Amino acid sequence: MSSASSDTLLACFVNWVRAPEGSAMTEAAPHEIRFYLVDVFTDNPLAGNPLAVVPDARRLDDLTMRRIAREFNQSETTFLLPPSRPGATFHLRSFTPAGVEVFGAGHNALGAWWWLADAGKVSLNGQRSSFVQEIGGNLLPVEVVSEGGKVSLVVMTQSAPSFGAMVENTPALAAALNLAEADLAVEQLPAQVVWTGAPHLLVPVRSRARLDRAWPDAERLAPLLRSVAGQGCYLFSLEPNGADAIAHARFFNPTVGIWEDPATGSAAGPLACHLIAHGLAEAGATLVIEGPAAPEPVGCQPQHGIPAVAARASWRRRGPGQRAEVPRQAAIAAAAAKRTEARGKAR
Repeated sequence: MSSASSDTLLACFVNWVRAPEGSAMTEAAPHEIRFYLVDVFTDNPLAGNPLAVVPDARRLDDLTMRRIAREFNQSETTFLLPPSRPGATFHLRSFTPAGVEVFGAGHNALGAWWWLADAGKVSLNGQRSSFVQEIGGNLLPVEVVSEGGKVSLVVMTQSAPSFGAMVENTPALAAALNLAEADLAVEQLPAQVVWTGAPHLLVPVRSRARLDRAWPDAERLAPLLRSVAGQGCYLFSLEPNGADAIAHARFFNPTVGIWEDPATGSAAGPLACHLIAHGLAEAGATLVIEGPAAPEPVGCQPQHGIPAVAARASWRRRGPGQRAEVPRQAAIAAAAAKRTEARGKAR
């Protein structure tokens, strides 16, 4: 990845953060932190789902972590810490721009482990190297696949699925998504909360075209999600673009301040388990789930009912004198413009 031309916008920054009054960062501590942007679910910079990674967060207190996550304004910022539990390799903490700590294992963890392996912060032993990550109260296995000493894939096991509440009020759900009740395929699959680390509401939509028209009302969707103990809302259609994919999906999470995610590993795992539970997929098979702006879809392979999500990623070093700029998810903006145009034509 270091062979890219010098005019490529790079995704690693050195910045400084002044310690807030009363912060755990003392005057003796450096007023400088190193952080990186990692594009997950893609080989290419400025694509996929971007993640901010702060490698050494030992001197940062919770308030400073939340402020940094707000400043970066990525869907999630992951802070790497020494483990607090025996058997773990690293402790990962992730925050949204709204300052909410999230405990699902998705691109927030996949991107962090890609950086750890690619930057040489963990030792790779042969083609497959195993580690353990501490996220919240869970210890979860991680496997890094490498070829010729270079990382080629990160595979992360999520928690065993738990199936929660179903949404019975379909008209209210459709209205919160700005869809018609007939757009939801709830007679085929229930709109249900499924947890493999984070509780997400999985909502079946009748077609890809109707899925593209969805435009949730956050003020209506957030309380509906809370009423069924859900965090995010994962809309999916079993009409994907790619021949190898089983579904196309869009993820919204107004309860933690995320509008739309390009690709969401913490929701892909629950969806795979949901499809298997209803006989629409086979356990052990690799399920590919497309996102709206990720050129490389999420791969998920549930074994014994427990999903493992795989990803590739890209990160770049910032060279001297180069300006650091963060693109604002242009692919999602373009997709949103197309959906707005489609809704206008539908009217």
